[in-house]
Amino acid sequence: MFLLIRILSSCLVILLGCIAATPLAAQQFHEIEQGYPGILVEELVNGLGVPWGIAFISSHQLLVTERAGRILLIDIKKSASVALSGVPEVVAEGQGGMLDVAVGPNYEREGWIYFTYSKASKGEAATTLARARLDQDRLVDWQDLLVTDSATDTRRHFGSRIAFDDDGHVFFGVGDRGKRHMSQDLSNHIGSIIRLNLDGSIPSDNPFYNNPRTREEVWSFGHRNPQGLAFDVQTSRLWEIEHGPRGGDEINLITRARNYGWPVVSHGKEYWGPIAVGEGTSKPGMEDPRKVYIPSIAPGSLVMYRGKAFPEWRGNLFTGALKLRHLNRIELSPSGQVVNEERILEDLNERIRALVTSAEGWIYFSTDSGRILRILPE
Repeated sequence: MFLLIRILSSCLVILLGCIAATPLAAQQFHEIEQGYPGILVEELVNGLGVPWGIAFISSHQLLVTERAGRILLIDIKKSASVALSGVPEVVAEGQGGMLDVAVGPNYEREGWIYFTYSKASKGEAATTLARARLDQDRLVDWQDLLVTDSATDTRRHFGSRIAFDDDGHVFFGVGDRGKRHMSQDLSNHIGSIIRLNLDGSIPSDNPFYNNPRTREEVWSFGHRNPQGLAFDVQTSRLWEIEHGPRGGDEINLITRARNYGWPVVSHGKEYWGPIAVGEGTSKPGMEDPRKVYIPSIAPGSLVMYRGKAFPEWRGNLFTGALKLRHLNRIELSPSGQVVNEERILEDLNERIRALVTSAEGWIYFSTDSGRILRILPE
């Protein structure tokens, strides 16, 4: 029986490899009907798993992570994809799996690509930041830069998006892992935004550096489940969006050492009844969100738009909505206050997961139904 299982497993691996090397389901870019004026929406790819992260490595090549554990290299021009080898095992259970992907700021010179994923740790799973280089159709030099102290007995709230500032640092988010109170405990990484040097070392100007009672990698804390992270080079601001409970999704401006309140303060309610979570919606010493969503939209990602294709959108934040199924555009004042929002692409009726902008300023996004689409001027 054991030999039969081994043979069947080997056949399955071969079959999956063959499927991964086949041309994409969408051979021609397919225009999608939608009601928003002035834009075109084209489908590039369909038939994927849950495409959790997207990153450009060239003008026509995308890296796409699937939550189940695959990482795909997609050539838009050739309409073909390949599943990369060299990918580590992931705990692809619940909300865990292979998560975000981001090309490092020194990619052309050093070749580093950054990933977050849920890695087996202490008999459970922990959000992990890693990096690797791409060698044709395989990842090499894989390095786990930080296996966070976030392992719990749940399979939810892993975070986790990646962002880079303009000063040699990488940020990523870790959710509360289903253990609310631990987001206020600085002796672990749970419910925090992490800041590291690009090589994974700890910056000496981190707020809790050399403090034996805290985790030195923590930049901010009191977060529930960060699902979007975007650094705006023009203003040097780090923006984050996170899931609230039943209501209370938040857009936050992230600053050094600040406490963002979860679960002491929240705009959401308990799932089991109409009872507010926490002591209230605001408290001295805790940061208020720049925007709250009631009811929840269930955000999937966050980008700051600085592209050329849509000049009227420059300086706007965009987030995908998983629950309410739309693309959300957020207008900001020069001081970073939210002044307006617009919900577009509702006609698609898709859970919009990952967002990225191309060199042309086109917006690419993935959906949980396994599609990759893009928005460009009409």
